[in-house]
Amino acid sequence: MTTTHRTMAHTARPIAPEVLRSLRATDDAGRPMAPFTDEEGGAPLRCCLRRSEPGEAIALVSYAPLRRWAAETGARPGAYDEQGPVFVHAEPCPGPTGTALPFAQAHRVLRRYSSDGRILGGRLVNPSDGTETPCEAVFETAFAEAFADPEVALVHVRAVEYGCFLYEVRRP
Repeated sequence: MTTTHRTMAHTARPIAPEVLRSLRATDDAGRPMAPFTDEEGGAPLRCCLRRSEPGEAIALVSYAPLRRWAAETGARPGAYDEQGPVFVHAEPCPGPTGTALPFAQAHRVLRRYSSDGRILGGRLVNPSDGTETPCEAVFETAFAEAFADPEVALVHVRAVEYGCFLYEVRRP
């Protein structure tokens, strides 16, 4: 069972524990994990959806989120199947704690996918949209808009700077 973070109506899903076990052995690019001590902290951990603390043992692994989702659902993403770097704890962790939406204090891209794994579009989300609206409400509105389209099955939340996958939100 996957531990999750709840927003008002949508769930931020970390990388599932069984997938993390696999990635810690061999990542989605076929490389063994190379753990290191994070001296500075601040890396966005996809196992527990929080930032790393200085001194934690973490690893940067290659992860193919759409491929993993497609394996569960039978989708065929074709060329949209991509892999990229994600930080995870080097050893199993308890997963997310709390209910705050993770990584919501910066611009993010919400990439929408259909049930067959095709990209249906995306949206840049700016949590400081010039209003007094709380960050979580800005994201919740964007998720609601995405899932208002009946073709949208999955949303990836990604960092703007590098395009890295942060977490997924599935249709409620």
